[in-house]
Amino acid sequence: MKLSVLDVAPVGTGYSATEALRTSTELAKRAEQWGFHRFWVAEHHNMPGIASSSPPVLLAHLAAHTSTLRLGSGGVMLPNHAPLVVAEQFGTLQALHPGRIDIGIGRAPGTDQVTMRALRRGGGAESVEEFPQALGELIGFVTGSFAQDHPYSRMHAVPGPASGIEPGGEFAAAEAPVWLLGSSGYSAQLAGILGLPFAFAHHFSGQHTLPALELYRESFQPSESLKEPYSMIAAGVIAADTHEQAERLALSQALSMLRLRSGNPGRMPSPEEAEAYPWTPAEREFVSNYRRQHISGDPAEVRAGMRELRERTQVDELMVISNVYGHDARIRSYELIAKAWGLIEE
Repeated sequence: MKLSVLDVAPVGTGYSATEALRTSTELAKRAEQWGFHRFWVAEHHNMPGIASSSPPVLLAHLAAHTSTLRLGSGGVMLPNHAPLVVAEQFGTLQALHPGRIDIGIGRAPGTDQVTMRALRRGGGAESVEEFPQALGELIGFVTGSFAQDHPYSRMHAVPGPASGIEPGGEFAAAEAPVWLLGSSGYSAQLAGILGLPFAFAHHFSGQHTLPALELYRESFQPSESLKEPYSMIAAGVIAADTHEQAERLALSQALSMLRLRSGNPGRMPSPEEAEAYPWTPAEREFVSNYRRQHISGDPAEVRAGMRELRERTQVDELMVISNVYGHDARIRSYELIAKAWGLIEE
């Protein structure tokens, strides 16, 4: 089964955004060498610990430093953008790097409410009710196929992503240009109805993974781009040479998430910071619950955890996000994951 990467360019204490993005570039190059299938980057705003705020810009840079790796957004938060702009941005990427670009779309803001208002000053879908319309417009611009009576029927995204899509790709009918991302049943059902490939955020919504996947498969209707349901989940995986090293990295990542959920986002703390942190009983319980949906450990533990997750979810593809502190540990984690999955030899 294909294995892919989700990256948010984490910025750790003592590091800069420039260093984080350099690590992302190095990671994409290594991922291509190791045999990962896709490399997606996320959209987040007003988060000091995440340098990935503009997927199209970052993807253009990564594409220039790789040659075969599929690259995409995991995802572009469509309510923050005009559908035509997204179509033209990814159309440009497709024109420059044909057959290598995925358009992953989400409906969350990727930030807090105040920042969301700043982002949407120029327009964009403002509510759940408006999201299907915006998504329909994006698909129309991407495929170049609006209904004749649609007000945009004579408009074209130039360059358009459809120009870089060839039939007979990795999906049953044709290579699907748009993926729908989600962390609940809403996006799962919508992806099924529209006949789109679906990616679920298991790494932060693990309790909803199985119901969402079931809903997606039950509601799936074949489309011109996809004849059978195609699902992928993003799983949090941390690998290190020893169990103890992985535990230290995982605790650091958990403290970062705790601060984010508490409304106090910052740079990813070092393992030393996490060990010295004065954990309260409630915070320890949060960490325990949060880590239940993640996989961490040495290569053997990671291999077993990933195989169990694949068997339990029956997804078509697995995407891993290894948010750990430090350049070397981050690269090493993905390398060990690749070895655990059999992409490269031990």
